[in-house]
Order: sequence, then structure tokens, then C-alpha cells
Amino acid sequence: MARRRKRKSRRRQEGRRILEHVPQYSIESGLDKPVTAARKFIQAEGIVPPALLLVKRNEHTTDRYFWAEKGLFGAQYVEENHFLFPSLKELEHPNEKVAVAAQSG
Repeated sequence: MARRRKRKSRRRQEGRRILEHVPQYSIESGLDKPVTAARKFIQAEGIVPPALLLVKRNEHTTDRYFWAEKGLFGAQYVEENHFLFPSLKELEHPNEKVAVAAQSG
């Protein structure tokens, strides 16, 4: 019996492309829960949004979080709803900003 491939969401693929341009930090959760480890790391390092945090839970599992002006979000949610985050709008079409600046000068 043939297995059907899962359809890839265009919106999520676009969000993933945008997140590739955001600074990434890899950490291990240690004894804390992954989200707690991410929050402690952000506070300790003074990380400014936008940023992507990869929190290694164990040798098989890594949780991904997006640090935005509005708070900490799961990366999958941000991929699917990247248009809701103002800091990602600038990264969405970086070439348009240059074209507008060239026209006004």
C-alpha cells in the first residue's frame, strides 16, 4: 500500500525561509524545562528580538522557540503566522527597502 506524502504548506515554507535570516542560538535545557531554559538564556545573555533559540531537550529532541518583541513563541507557530510579527516583515522583502531608499535619494 502506497503512502501519501504530507502536503507542505506554502505559508509555512515562506515563514521558514524568513526565519533563516534570524540569529540562532543553540542551548541545552539541563534540568529546566525547555521553555524555562530559553527564558533564562535570553535574560542572562540580554538577547534582543528577533532571535531563534534551539533548545536541546535530550539527544533526540530539540525544541525551537522564536524570541519576538511580544514574547517567546513556538517556532512552528511563527512559521505559519510570520505576517503577525513586525520584526519579520523587514526580513520578508529585504530588497524592497533598498529600492524605496534608492528612489527617494
